[in-house]
Amino acid sequence: MITGMVNANLEAIFGLTVLGTSGQQEVVETLLDTGFSGFLTLPAALISALRLTWLGREQGMLADGTAVTFDVYSAAILWDGHARAVEVEAVEAAPLAGMALLARHDVRMAVVPGGAFTISALP
Repeated sequence: MITGMVNANLEAIFGLTVLGTSGQQEVVETLLDTGFSGFLTLPAALISALRLTWLGREQGMLADGTAVTFDVYSAAILWDGHARAVEVEAVEAAPLAGMALLARHDVRMAVVPGGAFTISALP
C-alpha cells in the first residue's frame, strides 16, 4: 500500500522513489493527477541527474487543449515495495503521477487539508 496526504490546496501528494540507471535513488514529492493519462512526469534536471534512458518524443495535450511534444524516458520506481518500469514525460512542473500508474489499483482519500489517502493493488 502507498500512502500520502491531501495538502492545504486539496492536492493529493505522496513520496515516490525513482531509481536511476547507476543505482541512485531520488524520493520525489509527487502530485496525483487523475486528469493525466500517462505514468509520471519529472523535470528535465532530475531526469538528467538520474540518467534515465531516452525513448523518443510523444504528442500530448494539456488541460487547456494545447498540443505539445514531450521527451519520453524509461525509468524504474519503487511501487508498493517492488521495482516497476514506467514511462516518464519531461515536464518543467511539479512531478505528476497519472492514471496509467494507478491502473489496477484502488485509491481512497479524505479530501480535506491533512486528509490521508491510500493506493492499494486490486486483487
